[in-house]
Amino acid sequence: MLMEPRSGALNSALNFPDLLNVRDLGGYPTTDGAYTRSRSLLRADDLVQLRAAGLRALADYGVRTVLDLRWPQEAARHPSPVPDALPQLRYQRISLLTHTELEWQLRSRDPAKELWKCAVLEHVRFELHHVLSFIAASPPEPLLFHCVAGKDRTGLVAALLLALADATPAAIAADYAVSAENLRVGYLERYHDADPARILEALRCPEEGAHNMLKFLETAGGVRAYLKQIGLSDEEIAQLRARLR
Repeated sequence: MLMEPRSGALNSALNFPDLLNVRDLGGYPTTDGAYTRSRSLLRADDLVQLRAAGLRALADYGVRTVLDLRWPQEAARHPSPVPDALPQLRYQRISLLTHTELEWQLRSRDPAKELWKCAVLEHVRFELHHVLSFIAASPPEPLLFHCVAGKDRTGLVAALLLALADATPAAIAADYAVSAENLRVGYLERYHDADPARILEALRCPEEGAHNMLKFLETAGGVRAYLKQIGLSDEEIAQLRARLR
């Protein structure tokens, strides 16, 4: 997938063959007039799609750590190619949405898309702490995190990290919403026998969902206060912010 650089971005366009929804979190405008730092954090869809050229592009970009947010069952059905193909990379899998899909459905009660991020912040605090602590403790070289489509689980982590870096609300919402467009053509082709309307609804990433997440954080006292509530230390919060500032 090829993405054009954002205004003010320091990074070049990404070109990771085989991926539909990958981007660097650098180059987003912040509330103080700066831009988030490039070549530190990347978000993506499932790396199981990568073939030789895509794996080379991943390594050539400088990625040194890969964090897989999928459920254990997903990872078992479609093992990541990274550990075998790129043994020099650090690979870790931490399931964000509880241990199984059924457990997540029971805990969250299947929220509307516009409230999905809020449900995650409310119901998976232990798991989110584990994910963010891992990112905070990782080496400073580029780290890529992903799930399957790279839009919801991945999007929630990206939105939190961008909020901590003081990215503008509009930039956070746009980063979430663009996943639907990135995935649209590829998913319609991949699942050509399915109802197109159902596919498009499944891919929908409403900007309202990101804005509702930011409102949820405000009620908690702000993103830093929320991160402290779920157990992150001041040092870990500072390390996370430094990834993008």
